[in-house]
Amino acid sequence: MAQINLLPWRDERRQELKQEFVAILGLMVGLGAVLVFLADLVLSGQIDNQRSRNAYLERNIEVLDREVAEIQDLQRKRTQLLDRMQVIQELQGNRPVIVRILDQVVRTVPDGIFYTSLQAAGNVISIEGISESNNRVSSLMRRLDSSAWFSNPNLTGVSAEPNFGTQANKFQMSFKVAAPTAGAEEESE
Repeated sequence: MAQINLLPWRDERRQELKQEFVAILGLMVGLGAVLVFLADLVLSGQIDNQRSRNAYLERNIEVLDREVAEIQDLQRKRTQLLDRMQVIQELQGNRPVIVRILDQVVRTVPDGIFYTSLQAAGNVISIEGISESNNRVSSLMRRLDSSAWFSNPNLTGVSAEPNFGTQANKFQMSFKVAAPTAGAEEESE
C-alpha cells in the first residue's frame, strides 16, 4: 500500500478553519460592537427625549404652582372681604336696634326712678339708680318684664339712700336684651 501523508493537508485545512473561525469571530465582535453602539444611540436619544419632556413638565408645573398660589391668595382675600362685608352689614343692621333699645329703656322708666349708671355687655344691660320707694323698683321690673325688647330682669342689690328722702333706695339691676318678633314690636309701640 502506498503511503500517503495526509498530515499537511489536515494541517492546512485546520489552518483554514482556524482563519475562518477568527474571521467570523472578528466579524461577530465587530457586528456586536456596532449593535451595542446603535443600541446606545437609540437609548441615549430616548433618554434625552424623556429628559426634555421632564423639563417641559417641570416648567409647566412651576407655572401651575404659581397660578395655584395666586388662586389661593385670591380666595383668601375674597374670604376676608366677605367677612368684612358681613361685619359691616351686621353693624348696619344693628344701628336701629341700638336706638330702639335706648328708646325702650327710657319708656320703661316709671316716675320716681332715676338712673345713675347704665352699662351694656353683650346682650346684658346693667343699671344702677335711685328710686323714691320699693314700689317704684317693682314697677320698673314689671315694665322691663312686659317689654318686647327685654327679658329676665334681675334685681341684684337694694340699699337705703337717705340723701334723697326717707324711703329712697339705691338699686342695682340687670336684664337681657331680646329682639322682639314683628307682632310684639308693634304692640309695644
